[in-house]
Amino acid sequence: MSINEYQVTGMTCEHCERSVREEVGEIAGVEDIQVSAQSGRLVVTAEGDLDDAAVLAAVDEAGYTAVRL
Repeated sequence: MSINEYQVTGMTCEHCERSVREEVGEIAGVEDIQVSAQSGRLVVTAEGDLDDAAVLAAVDEAGYTAVRL
């Protein structure tokens, strides 16, 4: 199991959180997603190793940018 944390730029509301959650949720192996527009934090829990590039691409697809913390 891996837990990766990211800082997401551009989220301002619950709709933003939902968009990020939906895109990241499509990544194989993702078990839990915690996202906060207020703090800009995204915490992704996955079975096995999580591909950072896939998470960053999913956040980009949702319309935001992210960096791994």
